[in-house]
Amino acid sequence: MSDFASQQDLIACYRSGQITEAQWQQHLSDTPGLKEAWSSEQRGGGAAKQSFGRKPLGGKAYGSIPHLPNSRMGPADHHCHPGQEAICTAKARDRHDRIIVTEKLDGACMAVAKIAGRIVPITRAGYHAEDGAYDHLRAFAPWVEANEARFQSVLIDGQRLAGEWLYLAHGTAYDLQHEPFVVFDLIEGNRRLPFDTMLAATRRAGFVTAHLIHDGGPIGVAAALERLGPHGRHGATETVEGAVWRVERRGQFDFIAKFVRPDKIDGKYLPNISGKSPVFLATLTQGAGDER
Repeated sequence: MSDFASQQDLIACYRSGQITEAQWQQHLSDTPGLKEAWSSEQRGGGAAKQSFGRKPLGGKAYGSIPHLPNSRMGPADHHCHPGQEAICTAKARDRHDRIIVTEKLDGACMAVAKIAGRIVPITRAGYHAEDGAYDHLRAFAPWVEANEARFQSVLIDGQRLAGEWLYLAHGTAYDLQHEPFVVFDLIEGNRRLPFDTMLAATRRAGFVTAHLIHDGGPIGVAAALERLGPHGRHGATETVEGAVWRVERRGQFDFIAKFVRPDKIDGKYLPNISGKSPVFLATLTQGAGDER
């Protein structure tokens, strides 16, 4: 791969939210010529320039999640605080801690926001889905449009649903038996709403949510993954990526952490990494809780 192709791939990954802000800053420091290519695109002179200007929320749609110990991390990722690890996996502070563990899915993190009464599809980095760097991200926009009534029934202005867009295989292949968008968060402004609020809202409109592994006190990584099973509950045809620990306190979101399998390979099915044809997991006609 030429330096130019490598630079453009990194820029596209950043634009689409597939790498975090911290990872992007690391790449800017380490990748020869990337700062110059990025500056050129910002000035409008990039050879692969697209209309990436729209950030409907004025910022990112979803941030990065810290890792539990022994989770596979990238160079710019970070661990959660040891005290948070203990609450997740070993000892709660008191009876007011609730630990919720869900299956971690492997696709593109996307969001759907309600802004001034309009339903708006957004990439993780905060750009309108129509401005996504890749076809599979741009494909989220027509899917959301086709399901607009469902999103309207769930969201009020200022809220957004965040989830995994499983239209195209990234690092894990799935034999999906449900629609390709799997919800894991309901957010209002910069605040995650309680897990039960998200479940009640999504169930009203028939949205799929990330499989619930555990709900109660602390649970260790090994025990959670054993409950999940090697292929999880969303049709993975190989070992699943991991799990997400969400801690709520007195009924409100407190913090979140994740565990990613150490041998997991990011993006191994993506054409720009594999050099092969894309592996599609779903059709854009799947919706309203459709099963295949």
